Amino acid sequence: MKETILLFNPPEKERLLKLEMALFPLRVQLKKISLSDYNQPLGVLAGIKDMTPADGTYDGPELPDPMLVFCFLNDNRLNQALAALRKCGAGPFPYKAILTPTNSEWTAPDCFAEIKREHEAMHP
Repeated sequence: MKETILLFNPPEKERLLKLEMALFPLRVQLKKISLSDYNQPLGVLAGIKDMTPADGTYDGPELPDPMLVFCFLNDNRLNQALAALRKCGAGPFPYKAILTPTNSEWTAPDCFAEIKREHEAMHP
């Protein structure tokens, strides 16, 4: 599978451009997910072939902040991508996740809620 970062609720144009420029040399695909696809499982959005897409379109609210989901990056490539994001000046991006077998079935709002719960537990 192609190394991909799913981007939900993209930041404003200037920050988005910095983000894209930071990832360009790494040749990691940045896939901006449209609000109408937020009901799809993360694995479907990442391109996992044997996952079943959800019916219909999402009609809920936008996520409160941008969220990044890293897909198919090994540890070394993940560290390179995270370093590039830190250096580019577009952040911070506190809502980040790595695609796993467990969360590949989640929707974007589910994933965001879980990351938010984890942040609140770590930073009371």
